[in-house]
Amino acid sequence: MHKYIILFFSVTAFLSSCIGDNNSAGIIKHDRMINLLTEFHMLDGRLYSVAASPDSLYKYGNGRYAALFKKYHTDSVQFRKSYQYYTTQPTELQAMYLQIMKNLKQKSDSLGKINHLHAVSGK
Repeated sequence: MHKYIILFFSVTAFLSSCIGDNNSAGIIKHDRMINLLTEFHMLDGRLYSVAASPDSLYKYGNGRYAALFKKYHTDSVQFRKSYQYYTTQPTELQAMYLQIMKNLKQKSDSLGKINHLHAVSGK
């Protein structure tokens, strides 16, 4: 009887690990997704600040998003699947967005310093 209990829990543990692997198959890894989302939000900001209409957003955005996905060796389908996966992991997604916000702030601060230097130097 003891053997059957051990066998049952062993099989259950094995099947649980297999199911977990299937759920995350094809998902962009955590660190890469943070970098991708950081650049994705930067691109969003640039497009929304210069786009005069939804048509121009579509016209200029598609190529830029495609280039971003190409840079990260992914596509919109894998990105969407990965994002949907991370939305089912709220604690992990929250941690990711904390890092994304730090990344965006760091980039914004760097641009602010550069703009300040240019203003001071008169260029």
